[in-house]
Amino acid sequence: MNAPTAHHHLLTPASASALADTDPQETAEWRDAFLALVATEGPERARFMLQEMVRLARAGRVGWQPDLNTPYVNTVAVQDQPVFPGDLAIEERVASIVRWNALAMVVRANQAYGELGGHIASYASAADLFESGFNHFFRAREGLGEGQHRGDLVFFQPHSAPGVYARAFLEGRLSEQDLMHYRQELTAPGAGAQGLSSYPHPWLMPDFWQFPTGSMGIGPISSIYHARFMRYLTHRNLLDCTARKVWGVFGDGEMDEPESMSALTLAAREGLDNLVWVVNCNLQRLDGPVRGNGRIIDELERLFAGAGWNVVKLVWGSDWDGLFARDLTGALVRTLEGTVDGQMQTFAAKDGRFNRDNFFGQNPELAALAQGMTDEQIDRLKRGGHDLVKIHAAYAAAARHQGQPTVILAHTKKGYGMGTAGQGKMTTHSQKKLDETDLIEFRNRFNLPLTDEQATSLAFFKPAEDSPEMRYLRSHRQALGGYLPRRDTTCEALPVPAIASYAQFALRADGKEMSTTMAFVRMLGSLLKDATLGPRIVPIVADEARTFGMANLFKQVGIYSSVGQRYAPEDIGSVLSYREALDGQILEEGISEAGAIASWTAAATSYTVHGLAMLPFYIYYSMFGFQRVGDAIWAAADQRARGFLLGATSGRTTLGGEGLQHQDGSSHLVAATIPNCKAYDPAYAGEMAVIIDAGMREMVTEQRDVFYYVTLMNENYAQPDLPEGAHEGVLRGCYVFRRFEAEGASAATARHVTLLGSGAILTEVVKAAQQLAAEGITATVVSVTSWSELARDGVACEQRAIAGEDQPGTPWLAAQLAATSGPVIAATDYVRAVPETVRAFVPEGRKYITLGTDGFGRSDTRAALREFFGVDAAAVVRAAKFALGTAAVR
Repeated sequence: MNAPTAHHHLLTPASASALADTDPQETAEWRDAFLALVATEGPERARFMLQEMVRLARAGRVGWQPDLNTPYVNTVAVQDQPVFPGDLAIEERVASIVRWNALAMVVRANQAYGELGGHIASYASAADLFESGFNHFFRAREGLGEGQHRGDLVFFQPHSAPGVYARAFLEGRLSEQDLMHYRQELTAPGAGAQGLSSYPHPWLMPDFWQFPTGSMGIGPISSIYHARFMRYLTHRNLLDCTARKVWGVFGDGEMDEPESMSALTLAAREGLDNLVWVVNCNLQRLDGPVRGNGRIIDELERLFAGAGWNVVKLVWGSDWDGLFARDLTGALVRTLEGTVDGQMQTFAAKDGRFNRDNFFGQNPELAALAQGMTDEQIDRLKRGGHDLVKIHAAYAAAARHQGQPTVILAHTKKGYGMGTAGQGKMTTHSQKKLDETDLIEFRNRFNLPLTDEQATSLAFFKPAEDSPEMRYLRSHRQALGGYLPRRDTTCEALPVPAIASYAQFALRADGKEMSTTMAFVRMLGSLLKDATLGPRIVPIVADEARTFGMANLFKQVGIYSSVGQRYAPEDIGSVLSYREALDGQILEEGISEAGAIASWTAAATSYTVHGLAMLPFYIYYSMFGFQRVGDAIWAAADQRARGFLLGATSGRTTLGGEGLQHQDGSSHLVAATIPNCKAYDPAYAGEMAVIIDAGMREMVTEQRDVFYYVTLMNENYAQPDLPEGAHEGVLRGCYVFRRFEAEGASAATARHVTLLGSGAILTEVVKAAQQLAAEGITATVVSVTSWSELARDGVACEQRAIAGEDQPGTPWLAAQLAATSGPVIAATDYVRAVPETVRAFVPEGRKYITLGTDGFGRSDTRAALREFFGVDAAAVVRAAKFALGTAAVR
């Protein structure tokens, strides 16, 4: 709210830190002159003069700059509010019904099963923010045809999921039986119901939720990069996204997460006016106030405004308009600006009498404003985030704003309407149980058509199908394209070129020396030239394209820039010069792994978000993947991403001089924990080519919800031809690479050992096999391309056997080792826990020794590092001899 009079709040400085006025008469003259300028010349001229004054102050080194905070009132003034386009009474009734069903769902679950948890208070604070979006702004996908709107992207505050389910119940998309199985995903099918996940989880509810937001901070950064990716699709003429918006409803406490804030400047720099954030400022986290001794709305306003966002403050409801209009001295604004959030929460938790005495009773001017108001009227003074008219005005202002992303800072009460049971209380976040008195009070507060028995028994309520509420709800969603949230996977499959067309050099390497990183970049360059698949490929780097040898792609496909290239690069004469372009294909994200993985997620989920299959390849230092942004990768898995993560310079010893924080020894261990991630550590270019080819076909042709993690090395070594018949083994996790016969020993007397190796250490394993053969020991080398795929296959066979199946199958590793003899030595460039995952599937009676790179990394040469960690050829030989000395000779 603002008072209808536009300028009266300017008459008295609101800030407690205002400088002393040493000449009031001169101040009054300046004030009058400025107000006259506004009245006669208008706001545009006034803004120019203010900017000129700022310029002069800076030129004169006065040491002053404008405060980034505006008065603690609504940005959209009363006179600027558009006419509310809906039926306010019906919308309030629908919102109240949804509130009740959400509350009933959570309380029912916890009465029956005390350990299920759930949240009431967050949705209670955000209900009206959601309803305004559902009724007037959030567009659903109409279809994929020409001229059909492909829908807005909406990120829902995760703790408000019960409210989204409650609305879907009114819409007929969920049944009462479904609501009765909230957080009971395993028991629901037996009851003929759909179990409702705790938070938005596309993996668990693949037809319902579109974006996972349960991990705080991941939703905000993801929304920014989705908005940017929509611009990328538009600028590359792949898909026109100009009529679509990205909406995100997030919590004020969530803004403390680094990921929430990390890409604000990117959104402003890119001018993402297709992005609107609604920050639900209910002022409270789980344990207490977000900013008890300050004001979070002021803090966020400074932060977003400084980053270049358009800030819309939605602070007070319509009932406050009259108070501000009568406040001719500015006493109300000054008092509000002097009230910290901790005290504001106390006012929220107390009744009208308390607020009359302790807020309006602070001085005679405030007391006079409250005269004529009953205690109940004072108690029902709404914060802006609970007033549908004010919310609509703020949303409309955000939707039409151009040139900047917009954030709406919506002031709400946590637990709004929960009365003494939870409104504004420190314990409200965890409030899951209400007694009969609380339930009756809630019913009365929102005028719900429930009897006392229905209220106390937590009966779900749904109006008759032909009621005004149901007709209104359906008609508004129909006008906006249908119901939300909804996840649609309709997407045209993409053909993949024959592997020989882009990777023959790797399959038939003929001993040429190269690194697997270089082999990958060469394959990628060829794939980008394919007429069908090429335009859909999205190469992504954080800031290491030259390190990975990708500079040749700069000219080939360009680096995406929303403004093209406004400069002549220093290396313009080079064949590898830096080229930015509006239709550039590479996403070069700077030094931000969090941003790069967010871009990868946007591209990897384009098939469902946009109905357009894209294939992202994100290449990065492997140490800065799962270890650094593992939570974001997990969220991408939840969202059923399809694409490639390339962990380059992988392993703890392949990256010699960089040292501890750059050397990756555990990413494969973490990758193995993600069910829909297929992780591979190929040693040779031919192996890698087979993996890339299979992954592309699985993801964009067969359209399976998997993504691949493939580690690459920067070490140059001789690349052999891929052995005939090895394709299946490469994909399933291992194959017999070569047998090195013992020299100087007969077949009857030779001892045997089997050596397993992967990635960078396979070359050491091969050297060890050669040395052992020279010493009279036959060594069979097995190339392991994926420890995790071997482990999963073995576990699957084991589980089938436990279940009593007649043909549970033989683990692939066991079948491959059956053709070999002697003890088994496994060596990797990763911690020993990686090869230990397959111990159970080594044939019985065969000793199994694992070698790995446990401990912190060091800076030195590759040879020194491998000797230090005990994974070089000499270490493998020692382990083999030790095993032969203690194991039965085969």
